Amino acid sequence: MKNPFGRRQVRAVVAVAVTGLLALLGQLLGAPGTAQAATTGIHVSNGRVVEGNGSDFVMRGVSHAYVWYPGRTGAIGDIAAKGANTVRVVLGGGNRWTKTSASEISAVIGQCKQHRLICVLEDHDTTGYGEDGAAASLDQAVAYWKSVKSALDGQESYVVINIGNEPWGNNNAGQWTGATKSAIGQMRAAGFHHALMVDAPNWGQDWSGTMRDNASSVFASDPDRNTIFSVHMYGVYNSADKVNGYLNSFVNAHLPLVVGEFGFKHSDGDVDEDTIMATAQSKGLGYLGWSWSGNGGDVSYLDMVNGFDPNSMTGWGSRIFNGANGIASTARIAAVYGGGGTGGSGGSGTAPNGYPYCVNGSASDPDGDGWGWENNASCVVRGSRADGAATAPNGYPYCVNGSASDPDGDGWGWENNASCVVRGGPAD
Repeated sequence: MKNPFGRRQVRAVVAVAVTGLLALLGQLLGAPGTAQAATTGIHVSNGRVVEGNGSDFVMRGVSHAYVWYPGRTGAIGDIAAKGANTVRVVLGGGNRWTKTSASEISAVIGQCKQHRLICVLEDHDTTGYGEDGAAASLDQAVAYWKSVKSALDGQESYVVINIGNEPWGNNNAGQWTGATKSAIGQMRAAGFHHALMVDAPNWGQDWSGTMRDNASSVFASDPDRNTIFSVHMYGVYNSADKVNGYLNSFVNAHLPLVVGEFGFKHSDGDVDEDTIMATAQSKGLGYLGWSWSGNGGDVSYLDMVNGFDPNSMTGWGSRIFNGANGIASTARIAAVYGGGGTGGSGGSGTAPNGYPYCVNGSASDPDGDGWGWENNASCVVRGSRADGAATAPNGYPYCVNGSASDPDGDGWGWENNASCVVRGGPAD
């Protein structure tokens, strides 16, 4: 996503439904996702994003525009309280936007850990490089990451580094491949062994198929074999055929992909968000919606809450968090925080509290408390407040009824004549 304060350029909408057959065959033959060197923390294994213990991690979350709203310190906790397991945090590299310092990054990571979120940290300065004259290059982004490395060392289990947001516009998009390989190589040479996320060219939408067609060689160029690809789905992806064609090309090639940004509409057209979310769920792919709050007037419809108020959700916010295949019903807390399971698809299995997961998800939970009723028995909605670890880090149980049990809003509730902790609240 571009600077939310400015006019977002209308991107050329082109047909992307037809997947490049020759490129796909080449990637299948290479089967690059079957190898990996990095085994510490979040990493890629057999084309899947997994944690250090080998369990799948399927990202479910949204972006937070930290660089423009550094004072909105409660946003990360609010996002977690809505059910997300990941937050993508917008940072500035000092080339275009105010530099986010190492100390600020440490504080952000601390908030992510407090609220049991995986942090995807991205440098927004690169947006539209090659077309937007104010954008920074990927080389400049690498220099930024090097300058804040002290805040990132040892955080491989909690942080994914999104090297640069939408790091190429529509001009000369073919140069994305070499620039991305170079950036990955520089990051590894500098001692970064985190999972690296790379955004597609064409303002992230890859309508030219450049990332799709070259993902195999980019992945193979990473000495750690620990690169995650990110496509941003806006108006180009206005039909089920286009969405499924693109997502399936990576799944079939055993290459790790997330939908790193998407909305329900945009200046370049309507977006098939229903198919994005349904296919991501059925294929076990991560998705990160744009964005929590603070978008400029021309794209303010992409705000999920009004004025950073978690109690004032917009239609887009309600859709992505609570709608079909939404965050609340599909997110699983990362294993590093005490969550578990393979996540990402289906409702079978057992929650950490011993109850089975609801096969029909939130459809079996009409009152939205995380507890459903199926086959004459209680079940837990996957990713809800009833899911995850049953006990807060301080040893107290989580409140089954969440904030409803906490009238004064201090994070502590009262249920069954005993104190409990509101998940994602100040006491968690």
